[in-house]
Amino acid sequence: MSGKEGDLALKLHALRLSFLDKFPARIAEARKALASLEAEADGKGAESLHSLLHSMKGTSDSLGFVELGDLARETEALVDRATAAQGPNSAALRKVLAGRIDALAAAAAAAREQDARPGPELEEVDGSPAFPDELPLVYLCDDDAIMAAVIASQISYFGYKVETFTNTADLLESARATRPRAIIMDIVFPEGANEGSVSLQKMRDQGIDIPAVFISARSDFEARLGAVRAGGSAFFTKPLDPMRLVATLDELTRLREPEPFRILIVDDEPVAAEYHRAILTAAGMSVRTTADPEEALETVREFRPDLVLLDMYMPKCSGHDLAALIRQVPDFLSVPIIFLSAETDKAKQLSAMRVGADGFLTKPIAREELVVSVALRAERMRMLRSLMTQDSLTGLFNHTTTTQMLKTNLDGAQRGNLSLCFAMIDIDNFKKVNDTYGHPVGDQVLIAISRALRQRLRTSDIVGRYGGEEFAVILPDTSRESARLIIDMLREDFTRVEFRAEERVFHCSFSCGIATSLDYPTFQSLREAADRTLYQAKAAGRNLVLVAAPDREPREKADGR
Repeated sequence: MSGKEGDLALKLHALRLSFLDKFPARIAEARKALASLEAEADGKGAESLHSLLHSMKGTSDSLGFVELGDLARETEALVDRATAAQGPNSAALRKVLAGRIDALAAAAAAAREQDARPGPELEEVDGSPAFPDELPLVYLCDDDAIMAAVIASQISYFGYKVETFTNTADLLESARATRPRAIIMDIVFPEGANEGSVSLQKMRDQGIDIPAVFISARSDFEARLGAVRAGGSAFFTKPLDPMRLVATLDELTRLREPEPFRILIVDDEPVAAEYHRAILTAAGMSVRTTADPEEALETVREFRPDLVLLDMYMPKCSGHDLAALIRQVPDFLSVPIIFLSAETDKAKQLSAMRVGADGFLTKPIAREELVVSVALRAERMRMLRSLMTQDSLTGLFNHTTTTQMLKTNLDGAQRGNLSLCFAMIDIDNFKKVNDTYGHPVGDQVLIAISRALRQRLRTSDIVGRYGGEEFAVILPDTSRESARLIIDMLREDFTRVEFRAEERVFHCSFSCGIATSLDYPTFQSLREAADRTLYQAKAAGRNLVLVAAPDREPREKADGR
């Protein structure tokens, strides 16, 4: 395990112990509140007990204490029933409540004993796994240090670097020195009910304009209005839904500029080609030109243009013939082709377009008309290409595109004698998730693993949805051990991600099989080895990452996933 991951694991372990160490004091408060509930009639004891159990439930769920969280959730529901009950049932319910509080104390003591045991030693591996060099920096400010650390850990699983603060003064000082990409801030602090929004407004007044997300245990109009007036971009109530929070951060921190449109101009007149290139380049497009139609096909194959501008009359090969030639290549059937010519005869223009061209622009053409005409058609091409290559739910590459990319990257690895790793990932017991919580919640799990893979891997790595709950990852220039370490770190973090279905919190895991091109040099053998190893990980108990050994013989797939 790398230093960064090891530090995070140790930090989370310390947080769990800190929470359990403070649990006896919370139990004492709960018993005191229960006694007050039996003695008074103004509802303060019930309110206090409800608040304590709600806090226990949220923090237990976040830290992975499933039994504690379930007990606190059930006891919280009993408090509501006890306060609403009349006559002898009320006393009976309160007696049950006392037993549940005792059960909470016993479960916390057992968990404390379990967490105090030495954990497995952190694994050291030669070489550094290839994670993204720079993670988006996010500041998180909450006066509850444990809750802040829990929220930070959930966000970090999706590729964010999170620094936490427990007061707004320290947050403001750090924001002056180093600007984060976003701020997550509670509304309520000991300094005042709306201290969070007031502090954000102070930052704005000092010229520190950073996207901000407010979080709060309150959901009243005043809290939300204060967040809006302070310039907050979003508002979440506690307990937080990590997936929604991460989705919002993704939108707020996205800095990537859209890729420029790629335009190929084929014109035997160099001055005209250069003129149109200059106009389109000034509009932010990436433009290549060629005067030789014989070079056009290879340039289309290598440059992958979003649109081709063709002169209609050229020596050797007319634009009409070149357009027909391009359309004969299956990969280029959808590439927009626009004729750019001085030809004004409508009949000839229509005849030229019958070969599959998408439009005809007449020279001379106004600059704005050229830019708009090209941009609109190129944008439509991008959208169509996206629909054809991407999975509609996750935004990852679909099965067909992923398969083609594996073939292409495998060819490149063979030419360079490099190690390419192919990983197949399958979410464990996904059918049970859909059956228990419903397909919309299952979709959130699919989106979560997609986001984690995309955010935590390099831009050169390729992630695709292979089908259903199965995903594929192509890791160019990566050793088998680095690939195993990278995916295993992701696996460990994914098991800690909280998923919410109304009041219920659950966790998921995945299994993975990895194969390398150095051991399995053909497309078919590489894919089969990864798939076979995935099934072996499933058969071995799930929540496991295995690497196909070079001497492993093909075997039948294990039954079930």
